[in-house]
Amino acid sequence: MTPKSAQEDQLRQGPALDRVVAALEEDIVLGKLHPRERLIEEDLCERFGVTRHILRLVFAELSRMGIVERIPNRGALVRAFSTRDVDQLYSLREMLETSAAAQIEFPVKPEDLEELKVIQCDHDKAIEQDDLVQVFRSNQRFHSKLFDLCGNTFLAEAIETYAQRAHGIRFHVLLSPAQRRRARDEHHLMIDAITRQDRAALIDLCRNHLPASKNAYLRTFGTLID
Repeated sequence: MTPKSAQEDQLRQGPALDRVVAALEEDIVLGKLHPRERLIEEDLCERFGVTRHILRLVFAELSRMGIVERIPNRGALVRAFSTRDVDQLYSLREMLETSAAAQIEFPVKPEDLEELKVIQCDHDKAIEQDDLVQVFRSNQRFHSKLFDLCGNTFLAEAIETYAQRAHGIRFHVLLSPAQRRRARDEHHLMIDAITRQDRAALIDLCRNHLPASKNAYLRTFGTLID
């Protein structure tokens, strides 16, 4: 393959790769694919109209995100977390997210606060419309913007990395209307705490926002994954 044709091939692969990664990420987050479920190449190539080469790049990216594992002679599977894994992951997430909340400089710039409110408005609408994909994506944007306010790029990136690792854990919360409303209400309380410059309340809200998905996952899969 010439350098030019290789570059053209890469440009064609990019959108397909991103599309399939996003779709399978959403399938895992929304519980359409379950822990230890095998990702069958033939079926997925047909579903998405992509080559095995692109699909294997998709698996590599999902593995990098920590939500798929590739096992010799078995292929790619949705990652299952042991109780120990879940406890350690959520302990780390709590440390990172409460640390970021503690570092947000008050008062937050009006334009940043307004952007957070706009994102939350999208989250509110998605919940009202039972649009689970948009509930997930707007929730991602909310937390990304919230923790970007800490001013520490490395900390914000670490939070995003380990939030991705939890994608396969959080689906019970996303599928529960009551839990979706609870998360929405807590987001509004976070915005209110920032507006009032109440750091202690914001830290507590960030800490208490995490355990619902962890506990739901362990109730369902705890005896199966250990």
